[in-house]
Amino acid sequence: MINVNFNKSCVTLVILIVTNFTLSIFTLKKKIIMAEIKIEQKKIVTIENYISGTNDTNLLGVKENNSTVAAFVSFVENDTSKVGIDSDYTNEPLFKLTAATDAMAGEIGYDIRADLEKLKQSIVLTANEPFETSLAKNTRIAADNSTTALQNMQLAKYPWLSEEVDELKSALTAINPLALKPEQKDAVMNYFTKAANLLDKMNL
Repeated sequence: MINVNFNKSCVTLVILIVTNFTLSIFTLKKKIIMAEIKIEQKKIVTIENYISGTNDTNLLGVKENNSTVAAFVSFVENDTSKVGIDSDYTNEPLFKLTAATDAMAGEIGYDIRADLEKLKQSIVLTANEPFETSLAKNTRIAADNSTTALQNMQLAKYPWLSEEVDELKSALTAINPLALKPEQKDAVMNYFTKAANLLDKMNL
């Protein structure tokens, strides 16, 4: 009689354990499924916002048309053949690029003060050194700071312009900081062209 009761108790205990284990697995799978659904919903919302331009951080479809940016783009398109010939035509695009970057940041409400301060300091260095005998080191630093500022704006406000930023970064790396400034004419010209292209698309 005792053995029979013991066996019944064991069977009951096993059934309870199996039942609880099954319920636990079911509950866990349910939580996983719900979590996956939430993730997919977030993805859908993000994509919809991206396409419609309703996301506050997304400026797709917003037309800035800033005149300072347009002036820089026009300057590069019309005068880029002269860039690199002397210090004036190297420094002027840098000053105009700084003004255009600052103006673009103002249009979209992006705080660029820290990046802009570094850019201005590097431009002062390259603008106050002999053109013919100086290395392109400070010019490269100025371009590097400019690229950082533009990329930060692109990441924050223009996610669809990543390819243009990649092209700008590629143009940046082509500027050899250990070569003389006059030798970097083509590389500098190309950098300004890519920067103008990016800003022009931000400004559309």
